[in-house]
Amino acid sequence: MAEKAPVQSGGALNQRAANAQNAPKLENLTPAKMVVELDKYIIGQLDAKRAVAVALRNRYRRQLLDEELRREVHPKNILMIGPTGVGKTEVARRVARIVDAPFIKVEATKFTEVGYVGRDVESIIRDLIEVAISNLHSRRLEQVNDEAANLASQRLVELIADQTILKRPARTRRRAGAEIGSSEASTDELAERRKARERKRILRMLAENQLEDETIEIEIEENGFGGDYGGSEFGDGLSSDDTYDTAQDMFDMLANMLPRRSFRRRVPVREARRILTAQEANRLVDFDAVVDEAIQRAENAGVVFLDEIDKTIPSNSEYGADVSAEGVQRDLLPIVEGSVVMTRYGPVRTDHILFIAAGSFHQTKPSDLIPELQGRFPIRVELQSLTEDDLFRILTEPENSLTKQYIALLATEGVEMVFQEDSLREMARLATLVNSRTEDIGARRLQTVIEKVVEEISFDADQYAGQTLTIDSDFVVDRVGEVAQDDDLSNFIL
Repeated sequence: MAEKAPVQSGGALNQRAANAQNAPKLENLTPAKMVVELDKYIIGQLDAKRAVAVALRNRYRRQLLDEELRREVHPKNILMIGPTGVGKTEVARRVARIVDAPFIKVEATKFTEVGYVGRDVESIIRDLIEVAISNLHSRRLEQVNDEAANLASQRLVELIADQTILKRPARTRRRAGAEIGSSEASTDELAERRKARERKRILRMLAENQLEDETIEIEIEENGFGGDYGGSEFGDGLSSDDTYDTAQDMFDMLANMLPRRSFRRRVPVREARRILTAQEANRLVDFDAVVDEAIQRAENAGVVFLDEIDKTIPSNSEYGADVSAEGVQRDLLPIVEGSVVMTRYGPVRTDHILFIAAGSFHQTKPSDLIPELQGRFPIRVELQSLTEDDLFRILTEPENSLTKQYIALLATEGVEMVFQEDSLREMARLATLVNSRTEDIGARRLQTVIEKVVEEISFDADQYAGQTLTIDSDFVVDRVGEVAQDDDLSNFIL
């Protein structure tokens, strides 16, 4: 069985717990509210937001039906059509995060028809199960983190107390024994008192972080192979991905059959606390129950985003990778329409997994897909290319806008950076200009432009510490304008 995830730091756990508590409950997330949440991060593309929001809401509605009818309600898969960089992936990823659904994004070009170099399409479902298990296991570890930390502290006190007694000189230990007396009862009583005083002292020192750099010896468990799989000795003749999948399955099977062994290791107290907390948390969490629940969540709420689906449409070429392109579509067909995929955790049904496919369809059209696959994506939405106004809004409105990210990054160096409105409009104008003259990569062009604008400030941030830097349109033109106007330079640099 897969290795259990490590326990995260207390600060990260507390933050995630706070975010989960503040998140809207699933039953209250109507499609309209989902769109409102999406508007905080994605500009425009209302049709795509509405389609995905309705599809995800239908997952919740289906769970409220009678079991007999629930089996008959299948998800309405979505095909997104639009150029790169307009928000196709982000819409799907964000809404899956909002409803807390297992989500995975894959590129259809990674898969080829069985018999050609590439990955088997069933690995999509295996990866989705791994994501679902990892997410749920992390959540279970968060729930028991406080209890695990308390248990780890108790073990840490015992270890330090025992090793402190052992480190005493022999003469000191003999003198302490002489003071106890000959009575067995008094010997036990005095020993317990001494240990209790020692534990209190150690507990106080641990609370005050006075022992963080001290080293102690702890016992660490590992499986029969003595470490993680390195991966080079299995699967000759397979692709790297297939080699890993095959070898990992074999490794998990053999690791479960072999007895676990342990070894002793000297580590600082701060590292020992983390290791012991992870051990206690893993003991408190029933991993088999996590796997069962994760598989159920993936089967009923999982979302698979198939990007570059248009690249599986064969071109007129008779040679090259297009030889197996149509075969990929036929291999995808049974998974999308519903089948059983065998994973290392058991069989997984794909009947109720939501598939969202996307592609730019520059040189092809959706009707070029094989008819059977077209019928499995009944909901189609077209995403529009981003205008200059859209790019300006992307720089200003989203909660995770690039400008806010750069301001926060440089603030860590003591640099206060202010973007004036004219500078943002100039960056949007230049990004639109370069997109029109070269390949249109949508909002991703903004990342290139803004990085060019703040490159010098970011490089010499230590020299600007304590200063307030105002970015205006002249500053933007000075850094990017000449490059954007020159077609050869913009092709090379931007």
